[in-house]
Order: sequence, then C-alpha cells, then structure tokens
Amino acid sequence: MSRAVTVAPDFDPVPAASQQPTVTVAATPLGDAVVGILVNDSGDWPDALPGREVLAAAGFTGARGQTLLLPGAPLQVAVGVGDPTTLSSAGLRDTAAAFALAATGHPRLALRFDTLAAPSVPAAWASAAVEGIVLARYEFTALRPAVGTPLEQITLVAPADQLEAVTVAARRGAVLARATCIARDLANCPPAHLTAARMGEVAHRLGPDAGLTVETFDRDQLLDLRCGGIIGVNGGSHDEPRMIKLTYSPVDPAAVMAWVGKGIMYDSGGISLKPADGTHATMKNDMSGAGALLAAMLTLRDLDCRTHITGYLMCTDNMPSGSALKMGDVLTARNGTTVEVANTDAEGRLVMMDALVLAAEQKPDAIIDIASLTGASMRALGTLVAAVMGNNQDVIDRVLEAGRATDERTWQLPQERAYRPQLDSDIAHISNLGGPNAGAITAALFLEDFVDDTPWAHIDIAGTAQADPPGSWRPRGCTGFGARLLTELALAFAGRG
Repeated sequence: MSRAVTVAPDFDPVPAASQQPTVTVAATPLGDAVVGILVNDSGDWPDALPGREVLAAAGFTGARGQTLLLPGAPLQVAVGVGDPTTLSSAGLRDTAAAFALAATGHPRLALRFDTLAAPSVPAAWASAAVEGIVLARYEFTALRPAVGTPLEQITLVAPADQLEAVTVAARRGAVLARATCIARDLANCPPAHLTAARMGEVAHRLGPDAGLTVETFDRDQLLDLRCGGIIGVNGGSHDEPRMIKLTYSPVDPAAVMAWVGKGIMYDSGGISLKPADGTHATMKNDMSGAGALLAAMLTLRDLDCRTHITGYLMCTDNMPSGSALKMGDVLTARNGTTVEVANTDAEGRLVMMDALVLAAEQKPDAIIDIASLTGASMRALGTLVAAVMGNNQDVIDRVLEAGRATDERTWQLPQERAYRPQLDSDIAHISNLGGPNAGAITAALFLEDFVDDTPWAHIDIAGTAQADPPGSWRPRGCTGFGARLLTELALAFAGRG
C-alpha cells in the first residue's frame, strides 16, 4: 500500500463490476420506462408519434442522432436514425447513446426497434444499442456517489418474430458494455488507490468467477523469472511490481493466443520527469492496456469464446527517487537481450519486453499487445484512432477488423525496418529509444525484438485512452478503449463472430 494516501482496505476500484443495469427484450415497453422511438428521416413514420410536420415544427427531422422529448405518460423520446439503409452498428451505437443522454435523469429506458422501417433488426444493432446506452451513462463512482441518475433497466422492444435473436445480441452487448465500464473504472482510479498489488487483488476477486485462472508474481518471483525490465522500472517506487497472469482455457480450443498489457499504474517519467502539464495529470491512465486486457478476459466464458488465451498484465509505477532507473543503465531481459536505457520515460516497452518473451515461449498462434505507449501515435492519429503495427499481416488485419466491428477505431502504421538502426546501442544489444521522429514505429520495432518471430500485432492506445473531447458514448475521462476490441478479436480468431 502506498504511504502517500490512506486507502481503506475494503476500497473497491471497480464498482462497475457489480453496478450494471438489467437488460431485457420484450414485444412491448415495460412499466414506467422512458420510451425511445427510432425515426427515419423520410418514408414510414411511427404511429406512436405525432405527425412528421408537427415534430418538424419543433426542429426534429429524424436526422441521425437528433432527439426530441415528448411529454406524457410514459415520457417518449423521438430518436433520429437518418436513412435506415445506411445505418451501421456504429451509427446505432451513437444513436442509442443520444437517446440515453436525452433521458439522462431517468433510470429505466426502453428503445423501440419495432418502429424502424427495416425488414429485420441485425443482431449487431441490438448489441450496439445496449453498449451505446450503458457507455453513454457511465460514471466513475468508486470515490463519490453518482452525480447523474444511474441506469437500472434497459428494455429493447423488438418485433415478436425477432425476440430470440435480439435477446442473444442484447446479452452480448451487456457483457461488452460491462467490460468497457470495468476498464474505465480501472483507468480512472487514482494511482494510490490502485497500486500494482491492488490490481492483482482485483484480478483475483473477479477472475475466478469468470472462469479464469489467476496467478500473481511479486518482485522476488519476477527476479527468479529474470524479468529485468519491470524490475528496473520499479526501482524508484515504494510499491512492489506485479505480473498478473490470467489464463482462459476452453474445452477443445480452436486457437491459442497470448495477450500482453502495459500496466504502468502511474507514469511520472522517472528520472526523465514529465512536465507538470495536463498530459502528466492523466498518467494514472498509463495502465489502460492492462485494464482493457483484464476486462476483456472477464467476458470470454460468458460469450463462449473458443480461443485459449493467456494474458500478462505488467504492473508497476514509474517514479523518480534515489533508487530509480537512470539514463545509461543497462537492463537484461528474460531472453538475455541487454537494453540500454536512453530515456526512463520510455518505460512501457521495458516492462512489456519480458512478458512478450514469456508469451513467445508458449508458441501461441498469435501474440497481441496493447499499451498506451507513445505520444507519437497520438500526434499521428489523434484521440479517436489507435495505431496498429506488427510482423504478420493476417494478425494485423484481424485486429483492424475487430476495431471496425466495435467502433474502437484503429489504423495500421508501417513496421518500417529501415528505422531499426535508430535503436542500436554502443554498449548493449538495443536501446529503448529511437530518434526524434517515427516514435510509434521505433517503439513497435523495439517490441518486435522480443516476440521470436511469433505472429504478433501491437496496439498503441496512447491517444484513445482518454476522451478528448468527450462525446456520444465516450464521456469525459478514461475510455476503456480496447476491451471490446480484444473480446471481438478473441471471438473471431476462433471462428466465432
């Protein structure tokens, strides 16, 4: 436990794990729920609403994302979807979020799919609707009561002949939304309240109920495993490091993957101290990769995933002190690679390198790592798109497709090996920092040295970890980006979409 802040031993950093609304599917709205009625911008008009001309006089045209509250009992909200022939699951997620925010003071919501002028409700739409509603209304409540009105119940109203399919999809959406909320809780939690040791406690509490085997490795055990990277980065900290190993083992798996998540619980930059600016203030979120990985693995049994997955969460903070890692120090990775430390703020790749070696030793079909790794990726792609690189185009394509399916947007950057000499060191096998340009690529090139030719993809979420600016189903604060993407990837990797 950190000496800086007194934290109650029963403090729960992830209230979202238990504070999720009930999700149901029915042929009619239930009880006193606020009813959202999906409306096209032309063509058929729902009988439940006043005429199109009446709502147009109030400025409502049915354009996608428009909402209009209609007083009455029950309260109704007209929710525009635009042209339904161009509606995607991403558009439906945004639309459902608009409905949830329009009814922000109400705990029970019902969204009517039966008013859509479409022949059927694609399953992905029902899942996306639940995700959009839950994620738009998310609040971090571990340290204060909710400011808004917590959701208690979500009902999707579907045509009678589609109730079964919509029910299955809505359940999937609830599982995915819960995972993202858990990832958000972890990333939003202050660093003294969520140390590496407490992250291990969270995994031990939540993992077994989700069918996961959970193992934690303390400092002495990491020394025995020759994990020189995380030991070196942890040198300046009062709090011990942890490697948290999660294993999901379905019967007769169709594929085998290993995941690695960066878990820097707070990143001061170490001796290469960050400036005291707004970016520094967000560095509690530097464990967003590990948080998304843990949250995604909690979904796998519920969604009957057939991919065997081993996850490694590499958790420590990065602090300056008399015992901190110094520029010019040389660390030795588990595989014997020596690494010259050119900058202590390039620490994420150091804590991940040993986990990548451990993952490669398993000989999986693929390794995926996820990390808030470089400001360079944010400079290139902003705060809505994560960078993807790797050594295998098929694995990269699977990550990109999972990003499209979940609207957790990704873009491939080149794994340009012409930049690899920038990582050369005069005294070690490799340096942990390249030149002033292409920082996202040189960081990925560093990581590639530790995967031993295993098919591998790297997801850099430095920009997407924080909602800037907030909007739709991404409220202010940490986004939980990657939890749904990783789940989708795991399901599709075993041939289940």
